[in-house]
Amino acid sequence: MLHTVNKSPFERCTLKSCISMAKSGSSILLIEDGVLAATQNTSVADDISKAMEGITFYVLGPDFNARGLNEDKLINGIKTVDYEGFVELVAQHEVVQSWL
Repeated sequence: MLHTVNKSPFERCTLKSCISMAKSGSSILLIEDGVLAATQNTSVADDISKAMEGITFYVLGPDFNARGLNEDKLINGIKTVDYEGFVELVAQHEVVQSWL
C-alpha cells in the first residue's frame, strides 16, 4: 500500500497516525507540507528512522525544494522522487491511502 501524507507533522498528527497504521512493506510518500517531516534533526526524525525498518519513505523533491530545503537536509534513507516518480509509485501500488 502507498500512503501519502500532505500535512506538516508539526501542526497535525497525520504522520504519526499513518506510521502507526502502515504495515511492513508499505511505502509512505511525503508531499506538500508533509515533506517537512523528511528533514534531519527534528522531533519526528527518530519516528521516521525507526519506521524505515519496514516502511519505505519517499519525498516529492519539487515540494521539498519549494520550501527552501535541499537534499542534504534529508533523513538518510528517504528517497526523492519527481512528479513522474509520484505517478510511478501510484501505478505500482494497488491501493493508495491519502492521509489528510
